[in-house]
Amino acid sequence: MGFLLTAFDTLSLRSELLSNLPSLGYTAMTPVQAEALPGVVAGKDMIVQAKTGSGKTAAFALGLLHNLEVERLLVQSLVLCPTRELADQVAEEVRRLARGLPNVKVLTLCGGQPFAPQAQSLVYGAHVVVGTPGRIEDHLRQQTLQLDQVRTLVLDEADRMLDMGFQESLDAILAQLPQTRQTLLFSATFAEKTVHLASGALRDPQRVSVETQHDAATIRQHFYRLSSEAQRLSALQDLLLHFAPQSSVVFCTTRKDTQQVADALAQAGFSAQALHGDMEQRERDQTLVQFANQSIAILVATDVAARGLDIASVEAVFNYQVSVDPEVHVHRVGRTGRAGATGLACTLFTDAESFRLDALAGDSVQPWVVEDLPRVDRALQRPQPAPMQTLLIDGGKKDKLRPGDVLGALTAGEQLQGSQIGKIQVTARRTFVAVERRQAKRALQLLTEGKLKGRNFRARLLKS
Repeated sequence: MGFLLTAFDTLSLRSELLSNLPSLGYTAMTPVQAEALPGVVAGKDMIVQAKTGSGKTAAFALGLLHNLEVERLLVQSLVLCPTRELADQVAEEVRRLARGLPNVKVLTLCGGQPFAPQAQSLVYGAHVVVGTPGRIEDHLRQQTLQLDQVRTLVLDEADRMLDMGFQESLDAILAQLPQTRQTLLFSATFAEKTVHLASGALRDPQRVSVETQHDAATIRQHFYRLSSEAQRLSALQDLLLHFAPQSSVVFCTTRKDTQQVADALAQAGFSAQALHGDMEQRERDQTLVQFANQSIAILVATDVAARGLDIASVEAVFNYQVSVDPEVHVHRVGRTGRAGATGLACTLFTDAESFRLDALAGDSVQPWVVEDLPRVDRALQRPQPAPMQTLLIDGGKKDKLRPGDVLGALTAGEQLQGSQIGKIQVTARRTFVAVERRQAKRALQLLTEGKLKGRNFRARLLKS
């Protein structure tokens, strides 16, 4: 596909959207954007099959923003996502893409958060609502959300929402939407249940399917046969020491295994934390923030991290157990080697799991070959700590805090250098700051003894 077909200015997008794209790093359309955006912008119903990381968020966000009537402060677009984490990521991307438009209000409505503040925010109005089906249904039931003016409905990761049991909630939401609307369904797979949902929600849809193949030259896959189940944890530790990635995800099949593996790695000195559904939402949020800002080197997760979460590309993926579903294996591996970077994927298996590897043959561009586990001298090769540490400030957007306020407080009087400070993420009521590990205690002292916006805020170091 030539440049003229992948340049954003070949689309009939609003000039305010086009002029903003270069500042966000959007130089050319990805395959899914090039194939889907013309139909989306034209207002057609679309079924788009594309995997995580293909650029699908911009494929629907630019379309719904193009068709937005900003002067009407009514909910005109509804985006449904399977998880709060994905909803947060989508909402933030919509806000970034909308920078060129005046006063576009994007509201996130998800479970795990107090209901009353969300209802109060809805009183003041919104143009775009991004949320999870259960919480959206709650607001409809309480009549705090009106959807009669929705012009665009997006079902993001539709197959995942169905897998999580949201069919009844989706049906209830669809019943509250206008019959005349644009519906965009995005899904990594298109099983029978997804077909059923599409048939009831879309009218004469245009179908786009973009298969993202992993390049063997980009992602190196390694497979290691274990002599027994008891060898699994030791083998994982050897691989982590041998390859020494700065960031990696270890995938387990159960929540129990996920927590046990994370605890065992941490006890052995690795910078590792778990991510699974039994954790409280605040713990999940903090873990993801720390992993994204390099305060945690290893994320041990269930497959929820492979789908429905927008985790940035990582250096390595370790399949602690072989996934039952070949599609899931592809999604796991796809967490690494993104945007042209090289990636590493290691899979551990016993004889009892070997039959599952045969099913992967059709989904991989390279055959799987059993290798010997690397020899590691644990007396010489030791786990390295994550380069950053995260400070949590008990104040956020509601307190008028901005990233620049935090950066200024830490670098005033040249106490710290700007290069020693990493990502600063300001949420509604909390702020996360990544600082070089050796400077973390100094940064904490500056924040607790100094002031932000003329006020004192509590701060603490998060465990990593």
